[in-house]
Amino acid sequence: MNQQFGKLYLLPALLGATTAEHVIPEGTLEVVRTLRFFVVENTRTARRMLSKMHMPCPIDELTFVELDKHNPQNPDLMTYLGEALNGNDVGLMSEAGTPCVADPGALVVELAHQTGIQVVPLTGPNAMILALMASGFNGQTFSFQGYLPIKNPERTQKIKALERQSLANDETEIFIETPFRNNAMIDDIVRNCHPNTMLCVASNITMDDEKIVSKSISDWKSIKYDWNKKPAVFLIYCPKFRKKY
Repeated sequence: MNQQFGKLYLLPALLGATTAEHVIPEGTLEVVRTLRFFVVENTRTARRMLSKMHMPCPIDELTFVELDKHNPQNPDLMTYLGEALNGNDVGLMSEAGTPCVADPGALVVELAHQTGIQVVPLTGPNAMILALMASGFNGQTFSFQGYLPIKNPERTQKIKALERQSLANDETEIFIETPFRNNAMIDDIVRNCHPNTMLCVASNITMDDEKIVSKSISDWKSIKYDWNKKPAVFLIYCPKFRKKY
C-alpha cells in the first residue's frame, strides 16, 4: 500500500435506537473519533450516528460526501477518495450495520483497492450475521439474497426457489424486507413453504425490544405477533433430517 495515502476505514453504524457503547467495541470508536472525512449513504443519518459516538469535535466541522445512488456504477475517485489520496484517513459509513453488505459502498472499496489505498474493516453489528448466529440454522453454508420481489407471482416463485435451494444444498437462505411489509412476507412464506421448513425472523436486533423467533412453518401458523415496521431479517432452512426435542 502507498504509505503517503490515507486509509479507508469501513465503519459500523448502529442498527437502531441503542447506544454506541452497547454494540460497538471501544477500539472501533477510538478510530472513528480520529476521522474528519466521511463517505456516507445519507449525511443526516451519518451526523446523527456520529453524535452518538461522541466525536471530540463539532459535527459541523466534519466533511461528508454522499454516495451517488443515481449513478452507482461510475464512482468518481476524486469525489470519494480525494482526501485519502492527499494523505487523510476517510471513513465509509452505511445507514445501518456494516458497510458494503446490502449497500452501495462496495464500489468505493473497489476504487480504493485499484488505487492502492489501504482498506481497513472495523468490527461492529451486522444484522444478517447476528440473525444467522441466533437462528439455529446452518452457519457453515448460507446465502444472502437481499430483497425478494415485491409482487406476485415473482415473489412466490422466489420463495419456493429458495426453499428448494436450501434443501438441495443444506443451505440457510437469508433475506430482508422493507419493514412495513414484514407481516405480508411472513404470510407469503407460511403459505408457500413446506410445514417442516424452518423460518427464523429476527427483528430489532441489538435493541431493547429485540425479538428472534425460529420455528417450523407448521408452528408459525399459530404465532400471533405484529412484526410491522420493525427492521427484520428472514432466514429459511430446510434440514434433510431434523430432530424434535
